[in-house]
Amino acid sequence: MTGKIVSICISKGVGSAKHQVETAELRAGYGIVGDGHAETVRPVSIAMAETAAAFAKEHGLEANPGDFAENILVGGIDLKILKPGDRIFLGPAVLELVQIGKETRPDHYSFHGYRLLPAHGYFCKVLEGGTIKPGDVCRFDKD
Repeated sequence: MTGKIVSICISKGVGSAKHQVETAELRAGYGIVGDGHAETVRPVSIAMAETAAAFAKEHGLEANPGDFAENILVGGIDLKILKPGDRIFLGPAVLELVQIGKETRPDHYSFHGYRLLPAHGYFCKVLEGGTIKPGDVCRFDKD
């Protein structure tokens, strides 16, 4: 199954919206260079663009990439069939899915009171690095 990277976003710290970047360097065992979540247990967050758009519409929000604090939006690919341990290929980089969704805490960032990633986030670690950009292929292999 294949799709495309729609956007890449980073922030200096945790607990804030992210801003779009034209390219990003993913580093093995680290995460995204320049992002506040690097060197954590789940350094890269991915969301499906179609899910983010539907979520925003459902809640009457005008959301831009990064507003839900996701690092990478992908389109045209359904990540819902993945499970922890599966690999996601973003351009030249290889990621391993470590967690789907996350607990919601009061100190977590929210966009106008709404959080997408606790229910619809895919959290990964970087196994093989590389530089990625919007338009790069996103794919996974599933038995």
